[in-house]
Amino acid sequence: MTELSKLAITTVDQQVSVSGQITPDDVAVLVEQGVEVLVCNRPDNESSDQPSYSIIAAAAAKHGVHMVNIPFAGGQMQAEHTQAFADIVASGKRIHAYCRTGNRSSTLYTAVNSIKK
Repeated sequence: MTELSKLAITTVDQQVSVSGQITPDDVAVLVEQGVEVLVCNRPDNESSDQPSYSIIAAAAAKHGVHMVNIPFAGGQMQAEHTQAFADIVASGKRIHAYCRTGNRSSTLYTAVNSIKK
């Protein structure tokens, strides 16, 4: 198995995991772990060292992984972001969401779970 680029993955439940920024090489490893959908919660150009959404999406397409862009700045999550993520979770597919540190993706997951209850 290929090793992730120093990426700390948090498994929040059997369907969803989150992390900080991923690289194109990380996509192959996430696929090996069963990920079917990648969700980007990070706007492009947030930092100069960040691969763009299109670069990650190209790697995802190469591996047959569905890619979804739900970007928002830290502290700027809106109801439409939560609903978009809830729709993906409802698919039942294995999801990995990422942002700069994983905090936005974790917050989005928590928001979705609070409306499910």
